Amino acid sequence: MERAAVFDVDGTLVDTNHLHVTTWWEAFRQAGHQVPMHAVHRAVGLGSEDLIAHLLGDDRDKDQDEQLSAAHKALYGQYFDRLPALRDAGRLLRRLDHDGWTVVLATSAGGAELSALRRAIGADDAIKATASADDVTEGKPAPEPVEHALELAGVPAERAVFVGDTVWDMQAGSRAGVRCVGVLCGGIPRADLVGAGAEAVYDDPADLLSSLADSPFA
Repeated sequence: MERAAVFDVDGTLVDTNHLHVTTWWEAFRQAGHQVPMHAVHRAVGLGSEDLIAHLLGDDRDKDQDEQLSAAHKALYGQYFDRLPALRDAGRLLRRLDHDGWTVVLATSAGGAELSALRRAIGADDAIKATASADDVTEGKPAPEPVEHALELAGVPAERAVFVGDTVWDMQAGSRAGVRCVGVLCGGIPRADLVGAGAEAVYDDPADLLSSLADSPFA
């Protein structure tokens, strides 16, 4: 039977979380908002609209949302040509593909940003499909991104494993009914990932690759 390996991208396969923290912080600062970096970090992984709502609240001036999102996009876009893949990210995807897993990405990134992330990973030959922000109406922690990834793979939830680095990833995967694996390279503590539904937690893609035989992918 087919099996699906579903991966978040930012902070899971590419070392971008702190770039997002800095560029969101600057976007908020330019708009007159003082948002602590630690709060931004905890919100990374949410889609832009949800991240802004999470950090500024429902009583904010929502007319500013589009401007904030555009500012972040422009600031973050300056790094597109040098986004760093995490250690062995491409090798991990190729190994799973070789072992018979259908590899699908589930990410809140889309468009040029997603293209830059895929270039950084450098494993397009192993990636069968991508469920991006352009394809869903609700982002993580809603289950829709993971559910869409499973549809693209043609695999039921019980035959899938989802790997991510944030609480939002673990919540989305759990709600979609898949087994969840956390990685620490996004900067979120192990206890938080486990509390949100992670069955196992690894340091980074390299650690997961070296531990596949004893992981939920076994």
